[in-house]
Amino acid sequence: IVKQLCADADVLIEPFRAGVMEKLGLGPKTLLSENPRLVYARLTGYGQNGPMSTRAGHDINYIATSGVLSYLGRKGEKPHAPVNLLADFAGGGMTCALGIVMALYERSQSGQGQVIDSSMVEGSAYVANWLWKSHKLDIWGKPRGENALDGGAPFYDTYETADKKYMAVGSLEPQFYVKLIQGLGLNLDEYPQNMTDSNKLKQKFTEVFASKTRDEWTEIFKDTDACCTPVLEPGEAPLHPHNVTNKSFLQSTDGGFEPGPAPRLSRTPGVDRVLEAPRLGQHTVEILKELGFSGETIQKHIDSEVVLQRQNTAKL
Repeated sequence: IVKQLCADADVLIEPFRAGVMEKLGLGPKTLLSENPRLVYARLTGYGQNGPMSTRAGHDINYIATSGVLSYLGRKGEKPHAPVNLLADFAGGGMTCALGIVMALYERSQSGQGQVIDSSMVEGSAYVANWLWKSHKLDIWGKPRGENALDGGAPFYDTYETADKKYMAVGSLEPQFYVKLIQGLGLNLDEYPQNMTDSNKLKQKFTEVFASKTRDEWTEIFKDTDACCTPVLEPGEAPLHPHNVTNKSFLQSTDGGFEPGPAPRLSRTPGVDRVLEAPRLGQHTVEILKELGFSGETIQKHIDSEVVLQRQNTAKL
């Protein structure tokens, strides 16, 4: 069934450890020999080669192996993983998708498919490539938690407000820092951006932000270029005026919201509604019928659990 599916397919995405598809008789040599135009995308943690290629792992392990995890965290604290965004989605899914796009574009010139080896370790390192290249810049290169963008700078951090919510401050450039100081009601001469004692400056910002609610600070900074914005919670972001205007979030059938497609394309934009994700086995019968299987054969495959079918989906 898989071979027949791949005979006319543009792309196959396989998520197993190295060697599993070969054991199943579905490796790239086999499938590409039958469909030379196939783009065969292999998304794994450790890639197809090397001593760890067959090892189990998760996002935190991949960014640890990539060297990126050592950059993440507060000063004097242990490294901290950013949920599973960095390896699974950025270094894995996003770079794999980019590889597929590149392979499809190349195929339009050569007529040939190819294999994509998308390793989450390599993808994570690639996404964080700037960290390696910026060691000699003032903005980076110090130990974890002591740099301008990792919580080391008082003017690039988050601060708790009087109502136990937070404001995000990103006033890196001098002109933005001036606006921040003005909004906080402080004296620039007393609290300059290049203040030697950054801990004193951070402590002052902490005290001032704690004196008002998040909404009060939002009102103060809403029309300024202080780069100071409220930290919106998941239920608040879809209702923010900017996001509402741009329809950045789409409402689902249960009344909730989900992020809309990004980036936006002018001629062929993404859908303007939330699409329900297919359930496992939902379209099994339809797909097998398209491949030319008879109803009797399909039922045998379902009964023997060669394929799965979600109940009450389609008649044979």
